[in-house]
Amino acid sequence: MKPIISVKNLSKKFQIREKLPYYSLRDSLTNLVKGFSKPSGRDSDSFWALKNVSFDVYPGEVLGIIGRNGAGKSTLLKILSQITPPTSGTATLEGRVASLLEVGTGFHPELTGRENIYLNGAILGMSRNEIKGKFDEIVDFAEIEKFLDTPVKHYSSGMYMRLAFAVAAHLEPEILLVDEVLAVGDTQFQKKCLGKMADVNKKGKTIILVSHNLDAIESMSSETLLLDTGKVKYLGKPNQAINTYQSIMETKNKDQGIIKISTNQLKWMGISNNKELLALLPNNDITFKFQLKSRMQRLGNIYIDCALFNERGENIVHTKSKFLGNGLSIEKNKRFQIVYKIESPKLAPGIYYITVYIYNQDQVLFWIENLRACRIINKTYFGNTYYFEDVKSCIVPKFSVQLEN
Repeated sequence: MKPIISVKNLSKKFQIREKLPYYSLRDSLTNLVKGFSKPSGRDSDSFWALKNVSFDVYPGEVLGIIGRNGAGKSTLLKILSQITPPTSGTATLEGRVASLLEVGTGFHPELTGRENIYLNGAILGMSRNEIKGKFDEIVDFAEIEKFLDTPVKHYSSGMYMRLAFAVAAHLEPEILLVDEVLAVGDTQFQKKCLGKMADVNKKGKTIILVSHNLDAIESMSSETLLLDTGKVKYLGKPNQAINTYQSIMETKNKDQGIIKISTNQLKWMGISNNKELLALLPNNDITFKFQLKSRMQRLGNIYIDCALFNERGENIVHTKSKFLGNGLSIEKNKRFQIVYKIESPKLAPGIYYITVYIYNQDQVLFWIENLRACRIINKTYFGNTYYFEDVKSCIVPKFSVQLEN
């Protein structure tokens, strides 16, 4: 059988340009008199987003693509969608292709939802009658009937994504490319989208799905491609790809997480009790001790949100200190510790990551993500020989089973 998608030695290089210092007109004239001028910029480095990526996808298959942020997943889909060209290598796709990439692509903001449905269908090569036959299904699926004749620039990101997915999935392409846009919708709509993709696949259509939702990847994929720093780390069975990915995450997340926001009011110093968190049982209390330092001014009414995620990126615990009462006060130029405790969470064995969000009424003061938090180990529990090899749930509560006559 001939592959419907064939990718051979695909590479994509981006140039990172170094900004030069500001030069005044007098500096430029002086340099000119001296016989040389400053260049407008120079290539200081290059970055390979993809390097020698090869794979084939056959009609009716679902290829899941996973990897850390920056692994090259979105770049690969943009090349397959012909949004950006490769630096070298080839990507051949046979048949009608519909792409659902980041929110904001694919629609004209000045056109209404109705007009964009017809525009996208025309781009896919469908006749007006073909689009008309699918129109009601698209509108029902997207749940935007009231706003159908409103320009999409006024849509929320959730409305935009619902319509974009409905159009891409219902206009019957031979190939459907889906990037991590399902994260925008609510849980119920995500399930609806996954169900629709399964229906599309049952009709023999081919799907490439990029997602951090490892459960969706495992349940839907025929094969899974794991990218790491732009290279193919693994291509094959979904469960093996996920295991390899989790091993990479475990190794590379030994750092101090990803700081998203850091103001000049707070300095992050780390977790002071890391070693205590390496081997916990499911029913152990979990206590995090965050070390920070305030800077030049006193801070009042400080609140802290903490969210705990498992290896699959699922949010297991989300707490807000606002629910506990008044905010905290922090004196200036002072090193301090925040003690955050989760009592007997009964988490399933695995590695967990924490996001910490510190804010007051005026602004976000500090925000860190993907901070490796703790490991729940797989040992006996409940005082008996209870093991967890086959447990798929996020928590393992104490339970009993008995027969009553």
